[in-house]
Amino acid sequence: MRVSSRQLVFLFFTVLCAGPWVAAVAQTTLAAAVQATNPLLSASPTNASSDTTPSSQFVVESSAVELLRSFNDADVKFDLRDFMEILRDRRHEGWVLAAYPDPKTGHPLIGAGFTLDLPAREHPQPDSSNPHPFLEPSSADLWRAAGLDPGRLQSILDQYSDRFSMWKKKRFRQKIANLTPQITEEDATLLLRISAIQAVYNARAYCRNFDQMSASQQMALSQLVYQMGVNLAQFDEFLTLINDGTQAHLSEASLGSTASGDREYWRSVQHSLMQSQWAKLYRTRAIAVIAMLDPAYADNPATAEQLVSATLRPPAAHRHRNRHGSLNRVSSNSGNSRAGGHRKKSRTRTKRRA
Repeated sequence: MRVSSRQLVFLFFTVLCAGPWVAAVAQTTLAAAVQATNPLLSASPTNASSDTTPSSQFVVESSAVELLRSFNDADVKFDLRDFMEILRDRRHEGWVLAAYPDPKTGHPLIGAGFTLDLPAREHPQPDSSNPHPFLEPSSADLWRAAGLDPGRLQSILDQYSDRFSMWKKKRFRQKIANLTPQITEEDATLLLRISAIQAVYNARAYCRNFDQMSASQQMALSQLVYQMGVNLAQFDEFLTLINDGTQAHLSEASLGSTASGDREYWRSVQHSLMQSQWAKLYRTRAIAVIAMLDPAYADNPATAEQLVSATLRPPAAHRHRNRHGSLNRVSSNSGNSRAGGHRKKSRTRTKRRA
């Protein structure tokens, strides 16, 4: 049954002038009339098109955001604020309030190394003994989880794209110190906090014994996750050691024990990281992180770092070689030596002839 416009107007004034009971009846009649006029509005959710149903990806992303927001600082043994201060230190990620390129990948970073354009990724849990899953939401999800406006993120990405096209990576990085801030200190702190929480969450997924680690060891693993992300999965020896290590080692570490066997175990864990390319490329940062794995770190952090520094030597400087394959400096010196010897022999022969 179709309802005319005059009938709708009459019902509307009935709602305004009638008493509560009559108004309720009239409202019901008005709703029915509107539905009769526009059948699309009366369709039930079960009969609606599948396009109006939220996608499974959206549901997963929403769950990831809720998990990050529900984090409790008491879930870890270290102070999350201390962790954040370390990450924003120049030895680690630094602190820039405008988008700038990653030195290797060219991806846009901001704040304490927050990547602005990562998609959501699947990260299966390969350890059947670890019930804790990985959480890899997109940069846009983390941005929203921090409570920031998604429109601002797109604006920053557009501006970054224009600058990168104009300056390229090398020149762009040279201008980092002079970039106009695109976010505030508070915005950057919110992004850092949500990223730090994600790192802690995934640290548990990398190590089934995370809760038994000491405060400094938990922070060290969380730092590795923050910097490397999914690439930490390539550190097979390190992950095998921290997962298959005996509970006795981890229990002693959490109690601050320095038993001989315990020290040797954690030295092997540290050594597995010292041999990596990451430790050679980021030596200063690696020393600080690897030292935290020492069970005696809390007693004397400086000593723990000195022990790592003494083992983790800086990479050797490479000298340029000439086309003959020998070092330029060595070849020139040896050439001078041979020439000098030849001149001495010539002078000796001249004296004998005289």
